[in-house]
Amino acid sequence: MEKRKYKRLRYEDRQTIEAMSKQGSSVKEIADELGTHRDTIYRELKRCGATLGTYTAAAGQRAL
Repeated sequence: MEKRKYKRLRYEDRQTIEAMSKQGSSVKEIADELGTHRDTIYRELKRCGATLGTYTAAAGQRAL
């Protein structure tokens, strides 16, 4: 997927992060799939106080 500049994560993106993290994917793999920079994924995890193993899309959405 092509990288987009200044992309905001949608709920569908958060679901992808959750699914891929449960499959054991790395942050880089998730970022490549979503077309974002890996820092976007790290910021999303930090914003809702989760780790890659404990992240849920619902928690990410509530933290808005």
